[in-house]
Amino acid sequence: MSGHSKWATIKRQKAVTDAKRGQLFTKLAKNITIAVREGGGSDPSFNFKLRQALEQARAAAMPNDNIERAIKRVLGEGKEAIESVTYEGFGPAGSALIVKAVTDNKNRTTANVRALLSRHDGKMGEQGSVAWMFESKGQILLEKQPGMEGLDLELIDQGVEDVKETEEGFEIYSLPMDLEKIKRFIEERKLKILSAELIMRPAQSLEVPEAEKGNVRSLIEALEDDEDVVNVYSNVNL
Repeated sequence: MSGHSKWATIKRQKAVTDAKRGQLFTKLAKNITIAVREGGGSDPSFNFKLRQALEQARAAAMPNDNIERAIKRVLGEGKEAIESVTYEGFGPAGSALIVKAVTDNKNRTTANVRALLSRHDGKMGEQGSVAWMFESKGQILLEKQPGMEGLDLELIDQGVEDVKETEEGFEIYSLPMDLEKIKRFIEERKLKILSAELIMRPAQSLEVPEAEKGNVRSLIEALEDDEDVVNVYSNVNL
């Protein structure tokens, strides 16, 4: 995958310490709340965004009570003004970044993202400054497991745009509207999916010197550790 390795991000989340687990659950709860508000209600059968958010929460072993509270928050009076925000910026070696966050205090989140970019030799960009370098895609990560023989060719027949084989398994990319269909096709094969979500994929990868890759990784990981940031996308081939 071009950009920060999603495999690495998921493994970091699965290995999160108890001290950071509460912070992760807070992020996931905000994500659920936004999914209910923006995706069309609290029934995951009719709300794809909510299905995604719930799958991410359960993969992180988030308690059901936390999940239910996040849904009830938006169905109630909605005392907290939670909103989703997207930032565009530049990192080391001329890298382009899209940062997605969910926050109850946009001023705080904006200041934090700007400070993190500055601290890692980056800067905030104007709206539209890097978005044109990315495309919305469906992404499925499938770890190596029995039963994957010939799957790549079958997926192409199903309309998948790209299948990349890595050391970890398959990275599968589709049009956003086809993500759910492809996910169901794989599940019918009794294969375990590591993640399935809509992402911002760079139209063209940026190659940078090996020495700079560590700087880009450090910036991305610092952004991902912020309590409001839910996703970071980069055009660097890491």
